[in-house]
Amino acid sequence: MAKLTLRIDLSTGSIGPGKVRLLELVGESGSISAAGRAMKMSYRRAWMLIAGVNRCFRQPVVETQLGGTRGGGAVLTAHGHDVIARYRAIERAAAKAGASELLALAAEELRPRAAAASGRPSTAARRSSSMPRRTRA
Repeated sequence: MAKLTLRIDLSTGSIGPGKVRLLELVGESGSISAAGRAMKMSYRRAWMLIAGVNRCFRQPVVETQLGGTRGGGAVLTAHGHDVIARYRAIERAAAKAGASELLALAAEELRPRAAAASGRPSTAARRSSSMPRRTRA
């Protein structure tokens, strides 16, 4: 099935489905570490993505609190909630506008072959076009 994936390129960076989901998980968990684990990424990777999104806007989307006796954490700001809401609204509008074209593309998709369905590419797909074929002796 064809599906639309949306990435918004800003002059200061970009946001897409992965970063938006990470923001949503930070909002749910109150933790960059927990959000990263939920997406199977390292804390460092999650932190770098959040820092990148924070640099895209005048106001932060996530604010962090240092650890201590009560522990640290992260909170999604009001601006962060707004960014997520706007992204999801754009995503819904784009999906609605492109629904008939996506269906048409999906109808024209090739059916997966047995090798492709197993997840393993066929020998022909693995061989480079510039690689000569072996001759059998």
